[in-house]
Amino acid sequence: MVFSCVCRYRKNTYLFIYYLIQFCGHSWIFANMTVRFFSFGEDSMVDTFYAIGLVMRLCQSLSLLELLHIYVGIEPSRLLPRFLQLTERIIILFVVITSQEEVQEKYVVCVLFIFWNLLDMVRYTYSMLSVIGIAYAVLTWLSQTLWMPIYPLCVLAEAFAIYQSLPYFESFGTYSTKLPFDLAIYFPYVLKLYLMMLFIGKWLFCLVSAFFLCFLVSAAIYLSRQVCKHGRDRKGSLA
Repeated sequence: MVFSCVCRYRKNTYLFIYYLIQFCGHSWIFANMTVRFFSFGEDSMVDTFYAIGLVMRLCQSLSLLELLHIYVGIEPSRLLPRFLQLTERIIILFVVITSQEEVQEKYVVCVLFIFWNLLDMVRYTYSMLSVIGIAYAVLTWLSQTLWMPIYPLCVLAEAFAIYQSLPYFESFGTYSTKLPFDLAIYFPYVLKLYLMMLFIGKWLFCLVSAFFLCFLVSAAIYLSRQVCKHGRDRKGSLA
């Protein structure tokens, strides 16, 4: 009994510190981007990666620990969706953006970082407070619904970043490798295949989201009708 309480306390303390570090990192990124935009205007979007790229890479690298959290059972989440999300971000950030200096100056990098940080600030705030037993209705609603409009926009921004990086990968031959036999790894083809997979996943996500939204609307209409019917029946019985 005492041992289990101690283990639970240590687990919650570790998770709280982890979520707090991630929240502080992403909040600093978002605040830095906001202040720089109001100070320098559109010019701040060009050098977004140079100003906050290091902190963004640290936060995304640290987020790989979440796979271990889920695997050992200290974080209640599903492994496959989180693995796919982290893999998607690692590929875009480290493979596409970091490797091509010309891509780092594109506006889409700033837009993509804004979307990522909006999602992560809400998610890590909600997770951090949940560990210590604090819940706010607005924050819970945001953590469960904000991703629905933001995630498709993230996918579009990621796809546009890949599209803009293709000419540079083709010109510089980054990651393209000549094999000993009559084959070669031409990395732009790999990116085009990944781009196609992103759009397929986006359309599947939209279909699932539309079905879920229709279900919620139908349930709300049904419940409202039941409440109205119950109210009329109650008034009739009182009369």
